[in-house]
Amino acid sequence: MKFLKAFGQFWYDFIIGDDWKIAVAVVLALGVVLVAMKANLFGDVGLTLLGGAAIVVAFAISLAIDVRPKRR
Repeated sequence: MKFLKAFGQFWYDFIIGDDWKIAVAVVLALGVVLVAMKANLFGDVGLTLLGGAAIVVAFAISLAIDVRPKRR
């Protein structure tokens, strides 16, 4: 049982890490790409660009949230 707990903690730390917002954004971006793929909206190159752009935008939003000044 101790092994299973350690295994679960490893994967939690590996996937979630320090910032859960980025992990959620990656899952959402992959979901958007999956929906676009199932709907045949783009070819392979278009899906690659869509996924890459979604990850970059999600990271930028997460970074903007983390560095904004705290309100008192």
